[in-house]
Amino acid sequence: GLDGWEDALPTFEQGESIATRVAIEKAFNATLAGVPGLVSGAADLTGNTGTKLAGQQAMTAATPEGRQVYYGIREHGMGSVMVGMALHGGVLPAGGTFFVFLDYMRPPVRLAALSGAKVVFVFTHDSVGVGEDGPTHQPVEHLATLRAIPHLQVIRPADANETSQAWRVAVEHDGPTALVLSRQNLPVCTDGSAVEVGAAVVRDHDDPQVVLLATGSEVSVCLEAADHLDEAGIGTRVVSMPSWDRFERQPEDYRNDVLPLWLPVLSVEAGATFGWAAYADASIGIDRFGASAPGAEVLDRLGINVAHIVARATELVSEE
Repeated sequence: GLDGWEDALPTFEQGESIATRVAIEKAFNATLAGVPGLVSGAADLTGNTGTKLAGQQAMTAATPEGRQVYYGIREHGMGSVMVGMALHGGVLPAGGTFFVFLDYMRPPVRLAALSGAKVVFVFTHDSVGVGEDGPTHQPVEHLATLRAIPHLQVIRPADANETSQAWRVAVEHDGPTALVLSRQNLPVCTDGSAVEVGAAVVRDHDDPQVVLLATGSEVSVCLEAADHLDEAGIGTRVVSMPSWDRFERQPEDYRNDVLPLWLPVLSVEAGATFGWAAYADASIGIDRFGASAPGAEVLDRLGINVAHIVARATELVSEE
């Protein structure tokens, strides 16, 4: 295993539509042989969080070699067990739950970061796009709180290709990784290369006047908004930023190349805008609790839509 394992990583065609929680399952299963230490599980949400390994036995007293762990409805317990497994060595534990339930397992996430434990936390249903479960189950502030934890690699991929690469860098990273993934289908719109460097241009213009800076499910919305802005005579660059921490580790000239100091930057992310001022001149986000309605409708009503992005970007350019 491991040597050359990444050759088995799946790639996805532009135009395919696939939830990033589904893409991570494809990545896990494509690399099962190459990453023999992978032990995957979930807190009673195995099918929902993309953590089901194909053809693998459950880890039980009778089959301790099983690579599928059914942790039950106990996120704190799951996180703690994963940290213990990682610190023991010999396995790479991955565990999934809904992002809003990060609040039930924050101590082990923090402890993983503090101990440098190589654990992969899979958080799915990552925004108000969750929909009908309503505001109790719609994460808003969670991503900002994860980014605040020292030594935790946080990745929110834009599409299936970025998700595949996120699994690669999680395996290669010496420490814990949190993968933040969508419930809803997202169009494949990148080649995945932004993950390695934290952020990269996914669409450019000969003479850009504004940068749309997005993560996860909002990258595809920004790509659509960029077409409208171009038509209106406002040249637009779109940057996918799956990982703040990986971007921060890049040389300054690369960072300034992606986000030039002289261009206005509008960040777009379906969560709290807390922290985005470090990169953006203005932010579109969700600084309130969600609502109970179909996911697409909640996103639209809370301003995560093409029209709002176009209007805000246009304002930003006219203020320059």
